[in-house]
Order: sequence, then C-alpha cells, then structure tokens
Amino acid sequence: MKRGWLVGLAVCLSLALAQGYRVQKGDTLYSIARRYGTTVEALKALNGLSGDVIRVGQVLQVSGTPAARPAAANRDWRFYQQGRAAWYGPGFQGRRTASGERFDTYGFTAAHRTLPFGTQVRVTNLRNGRSVIVRINDRGPYTRGYVIDLSYAAARAIGMSGSATVRIEVLR
Repeated sequence: MKRGWLVGLAVCLSLALAQGYRVQKGDTLYSIARRYGTTVEALKALNGLSGDVIRVGQVLQVSGTPAARPAAANRDWRFYQQGRAAWYGPGFQGRRTASGERFDTYGFTAAHRTLPFGTQVRVTNLRNGRSVIVRINDRGPYTRGYVIDLSYAAARAIGMSGSATVRIEVLR
C-alpha cells in the first residue's frame, strides 16, 4: 500500500514539475532531450510514447528548463559517429524529403535518424580517407545497421560504389 502511494506521489510531482514544449520543424526527440538535459527514454516515458515519431505542433511534456547553450567559442565537444553508409538511388529524384524539400540526386545532402535538419556534417570514407560535407535534410536510413544515407553526388565524392564504412562529424 505504501509503495502504491509513493509511486502516485512521484507521478504527481513529475507532472507538476513538467511543462509543455511545442515540437518545431526539425526537432527530434534527441534534440529536445538534449535541450532539456534529459534522455530520449525519459521523454518517451513522460509522454507515453512507444516509438520515436513526433509531429510539428505536438505538445510534449518536459521536465526542467532548457539548458543554457554554451557559447560557440567555448564548445569543446564534437558529435562523432561511425558506421555503414548507403546512398539514394535515382528513383528518389524529386521526391519530398522529411524536411519538406525536394530530393536532388546531385546535391550534397544526407538522411540521418536524429540530427536536426540543416546540420552540416563531414562524412569520411574510412577505406580511402576521402571526405565530403553534406547537409542533413531527411530522416533515415531505414536499413538496420546503417547510420547515414548519402545523395548520389556525395557518395561519388567519397568514392562509394555500394556501401562503405564512414565516420560522421558534426560541423554546425
């Protein structure tokens, strides 16, 4: 009986401390969690979400206040990721991306699961050391084990013919 009372009190306190955040274009659960100093798992639990999909205009409960952003000159961290990359085939030319823009096979763009739209990243092919800078404008990849989908032009720039192991570095 005491345990049920304590759980109820904890839920009431977390709801009382929670505030609403309206999802903006380009937001991901990861970016919102970072902004509020929490985890994706905590956000999902607080909002009863089972997946990672959120919609523009949706109001999410968040606890705490937005974390202060460090001045750009004081940034001593970088986001790095390593894994497999693939590229979009010609059948995607002109289709709408998750950001709402039309896909251009010859543009230097990419799809990533969590990085905000507009983020500039350097993608380096670890087999040959060649790099390209791309802008995130889509969500994906949806193939298990892959971390990024590149446009045809970006894949060619780093010497990819199929898939490749790459390193991703966020620039801004």
